[in-house]
Amino acid sequence: MSKKKFKTEISQLLDLIIHSLYSHKEIFLRELVSNSSDALDKLKYLTLTDDELKKLDFDPRIDIKFDADSKTLTVSDSGIGMNADDLDANLGTIARSGTKNFLNQLSGDAKKDSNLIGQFGVGFYSCFMVADKVEVTTRKAGEDMGWKWESDGRSAYSVEEAERAVPGTTIVLYLNDNGTEYTNRWSIEQLVKKYSNHIAFPIFLEYDDSSWEGEGDDRKEVKEHKIEQINAASALWKKPKSELSEEDYNEFYKTIGHDTEDPLMHMHTRAEGTQEYTTLFYIPKKAPFDMYQADYKPGVKLYIKRVFITDDEKELMPVYLRFLRGVIDSEDLPLNVSREILQQNRVLEAIKSASTKKVLSELSKMAENNPEKYKEFVDQYNRPLKEGLYSDFANRETLLELIRYKSTEEEGWVSLAQYKERMKDDQKGIYFITGDNESTLRNSPLLEAYKKKGIEVLIMDDEIDEIVAPSIANYKEVELKAVNKSGSADDLKTEEDKVKEKDLEPVLKRIKEVLGDKVKDVKASSRLSDSPSCIVADENDPTMQMQQMLKAMGQTDMPDIVPILEINPDHAIVKKLSAASDSVFEDACFLLLEQAMLVEGQQLKEPAEFVKRLNRVMEAAV
Repeated sequence: MSKKKFKTEISQLLDLIIHSLYSHKEIFLRELVSNSSDALDKLKYLTLTDDELKKLDFDPRIDIKFDADSKTLTVSDSGIGMNADDLDANLGTIARSGTKNFLNQLSGDAKKDSNLIGQFGVGFYSCFMVADKVEVTTRKAGEDMGWKWESDGRSAYSVEEAERAVPGTTIVLYLNDNGTEYTNRWSIEQLVKKYSNHIAFPIFLEYDDSSWEGEGDDRKEVKEHKIEQINAASALWKKPKSELSEEDYNEFYKTIGHDTEDPLMHMHTRAEGTQEYTTLFYIPKKAPFDMYQADYKPGVKLYIKRVFITDDEKELMPVYLRFLRGVIDSEDLPLNVSREILQQNRVLEAIKSASTKKVLSELSKMAENNPEKYKEFVDQYNRPLKEGLYSDFANRETLLELIRYKSTEEEGWVSLAQYKERMKDDQKGIYFITGDNESTLRNSPLLEAYKKKGIEVLIMDDEIDEIVAPSIANYKEVELKAVNKSGSADDLKTEEDKVKEKDLEPVLKRIKEVLGDKVKDVKASSRLSDSPSCIVADENDPTMQMQQMLKAMGQTDMPDIVPILEINPDHAIVKKLSAASDSVFEDACFLLLEQAMLVEGQQLKEPAEFVKRLNRVMEAAV
């Protein structure tokens, strides 16, 4: 026998499951049955495509039985099974880079955490909510040796050789006081019908049925051993919509999405003609926790003629729709299709293209007919849709209608269409400001003149906006203009501004001489009304935020790109500058630059020098 310790993250997870999630403990059976279904799916595929396994006598089924006297519950399947290495990999550790982030998200809130546990793909461990000890006896298809895994769910587990007549897996739960309620026929039947009715393989319940025969003193109890199928065992997505209720759709989603909540929406499509396929897609109410991780788990399963093919192919749908959960079932692909062929397959590419348009079309309908529900969607998935703007040019026009932004005009989300409708008659563009903090952006001096003139500005505080917004260029022939770029303020410039700019030229020239290579240029500003100064990027340069992003992505050899400093000709400080002494003028020039940088949320390279300058100016003023 080999005794091994759980990896640290498993120990943390088990401790949280055992001590925090009892209030939602019934999901353990859903997770075990779902795992058994996956194992059957995988073996079914191999018996059709693998020459070594085609001769296997494959009888796909899941069996559940209980023993109230010994307080045990057993879930068994005839699926692909595991060997010793699989047991270590699947039950001894979590081999995903997002583990730490996942554990950090566990809050102790039973409902939220049970949902996350399923999403993370570690639903097996939910059985320790109801069991003091778990035994897993398994044999991998194509191998002769069986193995037994055993643990009390605390710090360690053991693996040893074991006998199993046929491939598959048997899990025995030694139930604790929280689990004894599942040692009766009614409880198990209700849970299977609730969570697993549409598992595509038969689920059998084995139990003893008692009845009484005879009368009076001759009356005696007769026990009859029964095995009954307790689920529908049909591919739900293949059924006509007319035969399915909202509850049917929701419960199927909870099984494949490992979720405790109903989905935000579902889309069920059957295509016939040149290509024949069925899709059933769901959008979860809450974004998958790993949506922004490189090793995110895709949520769409591929079937061919109801035979499971894969659930880890990230190219089944566009990456920006990676939050989708569901099924694609094709009638036209060959069963023995390889992963390499999948990635280049014209049939699958056509399904992907049509399905993407369908999903976006349904979102467009939701946005138009149910704005409140669409707001729920935007709160969770606005950012992935923005990714589509630079990765899916075929659907760009639709995506432009779907994305939402914050705005200086109103609370909540606004669309580009709403902005365009509110534009002033003489307005020359759709104005936006990018950065990483909404509050900082809303209070930026760069917005002063726009606010004063009643011109709406879109607040783009998502880091992806730095990449996406400049690539949009225009919306319905209206140019998008960044207010933190130098050229955008030209639209605001009046003849009076041009006169002030000319009058200020000597001061601007002198400021530029003092600041030297710390600025690209010094200009009179037409965008400021209250503040004395602001910084903007040259039209051809990346913004400061973009520079920081590029450095964070590893581009450390980037040259430092300095800003353009804009000065407010009407501000009292600026008006007094020309009469200041050389030393005061120099300090004022640096302070005008540094305060503009601080207001935009940037760090100063020499904060001590900034403080000295500030103290000198304060001393002179006092």
